[in-house]
Amino acid sequence: MDLGLTDRVYVLTGASRGLGFATAACLVADGARVVLGARDPDRLAAAVDRLGGPDHAVAVPSDLAALEDAQRLVDTATDRFGRLDGALVSVGGPAPGDADTVDDQQWRDAFETVFLGTVRMVRTVADALPAGGAVALVLSTSVRMPVPGLGISNGLRPGLAAVGKELADRYARRGVRVVSLLPGRIMTDRNAELFAAAPDPQQARADAQAAIPLGRLGDPAEFGRVAAFVLSPAASYLTGLTIPVDGGALPYP
Repeated sequence: MDLGLTDRVYVLTGASRGLGFATAACLVADGARVVLGARDPDRLAAAVDRLGGPDHAVAVPSDLAALEDAQRLVDTATDRFGRLDGALVSVGGPAPGDADTVDDQQWRDAFETVFLGTVRMVRTVADALPAGGAVALVLSTSVRMPVPGLGISNGLRPGLAAVGKELADRYARRGVRVVSLLPGRIMTDRNAELFAAAPDPQQARADAQAAIPLGRLGDPAEFGRVAAFVLSPAASYLTGLTIPVDGGALPYP
């Protein structure tokens, strides 16, 4: 099936590695061009090289907590490639810890980046999109079920899903779609770090796999293919929903 991605342009945040980069790779493979945002300039430069260079990808060192960076990413897409068709909004996971042990400053820092930074980015992109454009939020299965040891994520992600639905309904009047993606245990650097921090990393990984009906951790490319489809014209009648990408781990659909 042709997803209709040829020559389309997408902004992706948190895209120097992990799920953001995996999505960028899938978009570029189907003919799209991408603007990558992340905080580490060296990782961003390496990501652009892996995607085939400046004809396919442009790097913009950025931080979603910074007020001006959302608009700078949008402007780079239109200045460099002449158009903007959508965005994948992904941020690094907040600090681990139970909700009753993480301190107030950790909550504030996460709110500025994970919550407010995401809302600002979605709003900025959606305002700039033509009819047929799409925004995908990378959230977590914690939207539907708390993840042990990730209290901040459990607190912020459900709120973002609700905001995503509200924005989807509002921007649908202009033909712009908003969808939330809920990755589960996918073998990104973030999950590797969480396993490594466990008292018994091997047992932690085994327990995680045992809780997944498919019996294995996901590969970032498996998420990337779902995200690329959701952002593409082929998904033109999908909006306002949350889509788990979790190997069946959530106990209800």
